[in-house]
Amino acid sequence: MSKLQVKIIEKTEGISVFGLWLNSNDKSVSKDIITLSKKYYEIADKRDGKVLPFYVLSKDYNEQTKSFKLFIGGFLENSNLEKVELPKGYYGIVTIKPKLGFLWGLSIGEAKRYFYAQWLPNSGYKALNMEYEYHTEKSVSKKPEIEIYFAIDKKGQ
Repeated sequence: MSKLQVKIIEKTEGISVFGLWLNSNDKSVSKDIITLSKKYYEIADKRDGKVLPFYVLSKDYNEQTKSFKLFIGGFLENSNLEKVELPKGYYGIVTIKPKLGFLWGLSIGEAKRYFYAQWLPNSGYKALNMEYEYHTEKSVSKKPEIEIYFAIDKKGQ
């Protein structure tokens, strides 16, 4: 994977997405994403898994239990999906570009470790315990990439 960098942006409006929640943890997250994605695709009537853009959100991480809330969704409105607002505010964005598509999990883990352990402590920002992967057509291209958005705020605010 190429050298990781964090780009700071400020979103001036929230984004409404629709999807499904599941309680997850560090050990089961890979399996939980697959399970939740299948349910989402069924409700979206897209059993081939082609729903883009696509969001994988995690929030309320508990350091002691290694558990968090996991959300899978997109822009498709459906009465069987819950509406979630991705809030406006500051975000640190890390773009990952794994050399091989099956290495997504490793690349995402590496990006999250870099963000929290290396970049954040010296950044002047604090984490707000919410992050999401933003999947687009680029995620399934010959040179795949996704962006991970980390909700942040300036320290002291």
